[in-house]
Amino acid sequence: MKFAAICIIAGLFTGGPIYAQRVILPRDVVGAAIVSDIARDRQAEREARRYPYASPGQGNITSAGGARDACVVEARQEMGAGARLIGQAVARSMATGWEVEGHVAIGNDNRPFVCSVRNGSVSGLLLRP
Repeated sequence: MKFAAICIIAGLFTGGPIYAQRVILPRDVVGAAIVSDIARDRQAEREARRYPYASPGQGNITSAGGARDACVVEARQEMGAGARLIGQAVARSMATGWEVEGHVAIGNDNRPFVCSVRNGSVSGLLLRP
């Protein structure tokens, strides 16, 4: 006990640092950050393979049929009250979701639309004139 007290007092008077644990070097911190980043990337890749089109918390569209239905609803809302789908909308798979094409109409005003679904939700809609 006396020896520890003497070492602490000697350290205070000499201006030297007193360590209660091992010294952490910058290279150790950098190495730990790199390993952590690699582990996070690998986990993200595993989740992407498991759930290719749906990211948790971003949307619930996980199929081509769901993408088609969501895009038709968006196109009808954009066109206005009383809009209806003409024919069938077609959904094509893309790298991060689907692209949906179809036609909506109100009366004689028939317009084609293109809609994209990314990460489980509708990300864009274009109603052509």
